[in-house]
This record gives sequence, C-alpha cells and structure tokens, in this order.
Amino acid sequence: MSAPLILCIGEAMVELSQAGGGLWRMGIAGDTLNMAWYLRRCLGPDWRVGYFSRVGTGEYSRQMLDFLAAEGIGTDHVARDPEREIGLYAISLSDGERSFSYWRDNSAARRLADDPGRLDAALAGCRIACLSGITLAILPEAGRRALLEALRAARTAGTQVVFDPNLRPRLWADAAEMRGWIEAAASCTDLLLPSLDDEIAHFGDADARATAARYLRLGAGRVVVKNGGGPVLLADAQGSRLVEGLPRVAPVDSTAAGDSFNAAFLAAGLRGADPVTAIRAAHDFSLQVVSHPGALVREAAFRIPPCG
Repeated sequence: MSAPLILCIGEAMVELSQAGGGLWRMGIAGDTLNMAWYLRRCLGPDWRVGYFSRVGTGEYSRQMLDFLAAEGIGTDHVARDPEREIGLYAISLSDGERSFSYWRDNSAARRLADDPGRLDAALAGCRIACLSGITLAILPEAGRRALLEALRAARTAGTQVVFDPNLRPRLWADAAEMRGWIEAAASCTDLLLPSLDDEIAHFGDADARATAARYLRLGAGRVVVKNGGGPVLLADAQGSRLVEGLPRVAPVDSTAAGDSFNAAFLAAGLRGADPVTAIRAAHDFSLQVVSHPGALVREAAFRIPPCG
C-alpha cells in the first residue's frame, strides 16, 4: 500500500528575488508550492506530497516540473496547457518586509479547475487537500465553484481540507467578492489558518477571537490564527486557547513565513504532536525561514519540541 497523499492546489511561478549587486536570483515558488515544499522537508517517507496545478509546455514550465520532481513533490496532477505558460513575480525588500510585482494574467494555472473529472480523480486519491485564497483568486468564477464543489465532495468522502485565506485584495475584483469567496471556502474547511492582520484589515475583526468565532460559525472545524510572531490563537468547537511566549526575530525576509508555519503545524500534528506543541514547532520553524532570504530555505531544520 502506498503512503497517503497530501495534495497542495494552486499556482507555482517563476520567482525573481534580489541577490545583491544589482543581480536577481531565479527560483520557483508560490504560496501553496511553498507549503508543499516545506511539508516534504518536514515529513518522512510515511507521507507523499503532490501538487495540483496547470502549466505550459515551454522551458520555464519544464523547469518547474523538473524542480518539483527533484524535490520529491509529485507532479502526476499537474496538467499541461498548450496555449499558456506559468506566471512570474519579483520580490522587493525593505527592512525585511516584502512587496511583489506580478506578471500572471495569462497564467496556465488560471485553468486548473477547468476539468472537473481530473479534479475529482486527484482529490479521490488524497488524504489531505491544501489550498489558499490565492488559489481561488486566480480562477474565474466557474473555476472557483468547481473547485469548492469538488472539495466539499472530497471532504464528505473523508479528505481533510486545509485552507489559508491569504488575503490579497489586488487579485480580486473588489473586497466584497474576496470576502464572499473566502467565507465560502471556509465553510468546507477542516483546518483554517488565517493571519490576524489580514483579517482585521479586510473583515474588520476586533481581535483573534473574533476571527476564529466567525470562521467557526461558517463551518470550519479548527482555526489557528497566526499573528506575525505574536501569540497564536487555537480554536475549535471545544473552546479556544492563546499560545503565548513565542520568541520573535527581526526578519531578513518575511516571504513564506505563513506558508512554512502552515506546513510545519500540519506536519507536527501528523507526527503526533498535540495542537499547542504543533504551534510552537511551527513558530520555531517559520522563525528560521524568515531569518534567510527567499521563499524556500534549505537551512531551516524542523523539529517537534518536547511537550510541556
């Protein structure tokens, strides 16, 4: 019997990051791909990690597929598009905080949910499905509906759905559209991983408890509210707990802070850690990631700290 599959769904792009001296470094990244990459690093051979997306047939798409394969991330569910290519983004940094410039309007990943049969087949074979608000944002309305319908069906059949709202207003037509689709996705989610500053800015939440309560009312099974290095709130139907005393660092590069936290939290739970221990492990892991430049940091070492 093969190891169970975690399937990350979304868009991977060519990433350009500053390398100093006026030079740029090229890589492959994207929020759900970052999560897949860190899951692969945090989990042993008892789990498979795969990627569900759509790419082109050109050189950069080939490089992306080669990169995924070399990193141990399955590409069986990455479709090829003869008309489109993968997108590109560039990262600019100021005091460790990032800003992005994107070239993705004609990205092949915008069609990733165009084949419902392929989507259903991929989800039928996975234990855990992970997506983000960016995954939804890049799709046309029909694609969003198809993806959420497939996830609801998969969840009913036993697949655990993990969702990071990852709010990016520039990718949406307007704020109302963004909020509506994020809440629709939350309604079919087992584990939801929002960031407090985003939720305050775009949903008007007063604090982390308000964020968690809103998502629990919508149907999310468990909510972990990230807080930019501050206390993290864990909430589910049984109650809530604030995990405090988390160390902080000045980031060298905050790219993939949330993606690495998500991966490490999920991985720690799969390796037997209780949720509070998993939060501490995820925080420690993300601190290592933001202490290095770039989205994918090979120097970061995952560990589960002793309970208590």
